[in-house]
Amino acid sequence: MLVFCGLGVGLILSTMSSGALLEEGRKRGMALTSSLAFQLAEPILAMDFLQMKNLIDNVHNQYGDIIYIFLTDANSNILSHTFSGGFPTDLLHVNVEGQKMQPILLATEQGLVYDFNVRVRLGEKNLGTARLGLSRKEIDAQIHRQRLTSLFSTLGVVGLGIILALWFARTVTLRLNRLRKSVGEIVRGNLDVQAGFSLEKYCWEIMDCDHKECPAYGDVQRRCWYLAGTLCPNCGDKQYPFKMENCRQCSVFKHNFGDELQDLAEAFDAMAVTVKNHIEELTEREKTIARQQGLLKSIMNGTPDFITLQDTNLNYTFAGKAFCDYFNMDEKDIIGKTDSDIFTKQQAEINAYESKQILATGLPLAKEINFKRSKEQKWFHVVKVPVYDQDGSIMGLLLTARDISMLKKFQDQLIQSQKMEDLGRLSGGVAHEINTPLGIILGYSQLMMDDIDDDELLEGMGIIEKQAKVCRKIVADLLGFSRNSVAVGGTVDINKSIQQVIRLVEHAFFMDRIKIIYALDENIPPLSGDQERLKQVWLNLLNNAADIIEQDGVIHVQTKLLVKEQKLVVSIADSGKGIAAEHLNIIFDPFFTTKQVGKGTGLGLSVSFGIIKDHGGKILALSPVPEDYLPKEFLACDHSGPGAVFVVELPLRMVEKAKGTEKRDRTH
Repeated sequence: MLVFCGLGVGLILSTMSSGALLEEGRKRGMALTSSLAFQLAEPILAMDFLQMKNLIDNVHNQYGDIIYIFLTDANSNILSHTFSGGFPTDLLHVNVEGQKMQPILLATEQGLVYDFNVRVRLGEKNLGTARLGLSRKEIDAQIHRQRLTSLFSTLGVVGLGIILALWFARTVTLRLNRLRKSVGEIVRGNLDVQAGFSLEKYCWEIMDCDHKECPAYGDVQRRCWYLAGTLCPNCGDKQYPFKMENCRQCSVFKHNFGDELQDLAEAFDAMAVTVKNHIEELTEREKTIARQQGLLKSIMNGTPDFITLQDTNLNYTFAGKAFCDYFNMDEKDIIGKTDSDIFTKQQAEINAYESKQILATGLPLAKEINFKRSKEQKWFHVVKVPVYDQDGSIMGLLLTARDISMLKKFQDQLIQSQKMEDLGRLSGGVAHEINTPLGIILGYSQLMMDDIDDDELLEGMGIIEKQAKVCRKIVADLLGFSRNSVAVGGTVDINKSIQQVIRLVEHAFFMDRIKIIYALDENIPPLSGDQERLKQVWLNLLNNAADIIEQDGVIHVQTKLLVKEQKLVVSIADSGKGIAAEHLNIIFDPFFTTKQVGKGTGLGLSVSFGIIKDHGGKILALSPVPEDYLPKEFLACDHSGPGAVFVVELPLRMVEKAKGTEKRDRTH
């Protein structure tokens, strides 16, 4: 710009000065010609050729740039001239009368010549014409010198301007380039940059301040007027730019404040530090939020409850792990879906109606539903609540569902237990009421059998006696079932009690080709309990095993001491046809039996369950027989079914009681 502007201005000035020199030359030639014409008027009138010649020669010799001078009369006759080699007649035909009295430029052998034509007049009378030829060589030489002077002057000024511009530009661009590099570093993620230059003195040095707790103390990247909370008395707690009105009057500001570029660089540094601090705060908050989200998601995924979150359009935005596992879906497959994509059409319509009501009214919903999926049926306690945004508007719907199937089962069991308790009290009362007339019937029937000789009548009385005994057994079972608890006392040798029961029944079982094998753990200590009632349990279990086998089978009795678990296990397994899966949970209910009519009352297992419970243990049934309870004799036996095993567990906490009782007995 400086070069083009300088050369342009120089060219314009040179052109103007050249035109001025040419104009000055024309005016000088015109003045000389006019002066000569005025002086020649008198010699022409007197026709004094000598004086004409002297005047012409005097002017010609006085100025070196005059090429020729000649004088003509009114008829264009040559009166006098300065040509030495003859007069060129061509000059008489140029710049003649009738043309403007302005010099014309002629090209001659001696170069360009301005030809001036001035009339010699005396009043109104035309005496002749004075012609003068002025060379342009001297004028052109002056124009050339002037142009060279103008060119060099322009180049000098332009060069000086370029030097000054480069110096100024370097001063400006150096800081701009530093600012640009700082921007590049920030774009690449490096916020530890400094675009501004270091100061000679900082605020704590200028003010001789020793307040190290001040935010500005030791900060070389930001000026104190960009910081909030400085300890300067004029700043207070104001932040930038609200504190600038006070800072402009501060000596620190006057000493360190630079030009606009310096101010921009310092503001940029302050911005970079502020952004860095803000990013660090955001990063820390993001980590905290991520940890909280991870913890919250772990809690939500760790809980067995169903947890879901839906937006106002009832699209799922979150689904807990338990919910996903129950429906065999991944969370990514549930997000964005609605109830119609997961539940049945009927259930989806119910859910959508309830959800819309909650979103419209803001009232939560709690209910219990029975949900059936495939062959599995479960009970859930469902709670739906609206989720509110910061402005108080509903932004979604939170659902929690807890599996209460076990609770429902316990409720049913509690109800059933209450029924059984009531049934026990009822059956006890009925048994006591029946027992008296039943004893009378049995007694009189036996007396009558002693006095009857008729065989047919005797056979009938035998049937009455037999059925009365059956009724008496049923009454005895009812009385046993009706007892809520028994005072357990005495010492029981489990292995011995089992052996006594086996000896009692093995002959009868042998008649039906049912073999009893047993493996008894010799390390089992004596327990505290009711031996006769435990014998009743072993007898009931053995009779049930024999009834289910009918003929040709094996019964395996095993006892085992589990020291770590502090309990002993008695298992009675049979090779019968087993127990149906739907009956495993109800075989201990009173009056439940799979035997034919007249072969069972359905109270044996119920009574056995109560006896084991009174001893602090538990009894359960398994079918088919697991491998742990399957002896090699079963494999060699041609049995007809998968078999079943009844497992009785008794706690060893009774061992100490038994040992203590034994010690007291020996002491006494």
